[in-house]
Amino acid sequence: MIYDIDIAKQVAKSLLQIKAIILQPNNPFKWAAGWNSPIYCDNRKTLSYPEIRTFIRTSLASAINNHYKGANVIAGVATAGIPHGALVAEELGLPFIYVRSKAKEHGKRNQIEGHFEKGQSVVLIEDLISSGKSSLDAVSALREAGMNVKGLVSIFTYGFEAAKQNFKNANCDFVSLCDYENMLPQALETNYITKSELPLLQAWRKDPSIWEK
Repeated sequence: MIYDIDIAKQVAKSLLQIKAIILQPNNPFKWAAGWNSPIYCDNRKTLSYPEIRTFIRTSLASAINNHYKGANVIAGVATAGIPHGALVAEELGLPFIYVRSKAKEHGKRNQIEGHFEKGQSVVLIEDLISSGKSSLDAVSALREAGMNVKGLVSIFTYGFEAAKQNFKNANCDFVSLCDYENMLPQALETNYITKSELPLLQAWRKDPSIWEK
């Protein structure tokens, strides 16, 4: 679910402007899963642009205040969700922790880093949702540690039906500042893509596993 349509438009414009999102329908990228993809998204780039970084930080904080009232802790999903999560925690005046993809193999063997207590309510921050697997692995780790996961907020999501179903199956709510569907009109409006490329880009999201250029 998109948090706010106006915010979605602004985030889309910003991500395209700084090339955090690159669209190449006629020269697709290859994902680790073997899929051809017309999009590459790297929201880490937003950290290098103070104005965009601030807008994303305040928008994420606003989404939490509106959707997940009563959170005690903000958690970042490693690795790209960590810096944005820390910024949001600072904005909201809340403690911050982060969740590794798996427990360390040395030391205390922590998967969750930072101080927290059982029973606390936590909201996760993620930069990007594709299938949702890494996000939901973090949700599981927090729940196993005795925390109450109120939900997750991301900067961008591809909007795959599989991801929506995965979150539903995990009984975890999530919202995003922007998604693929709302990004495409902004790409067209700013002449980042042409009208002839639009159908190809729209077809990819329907079934990326079989999409070909």
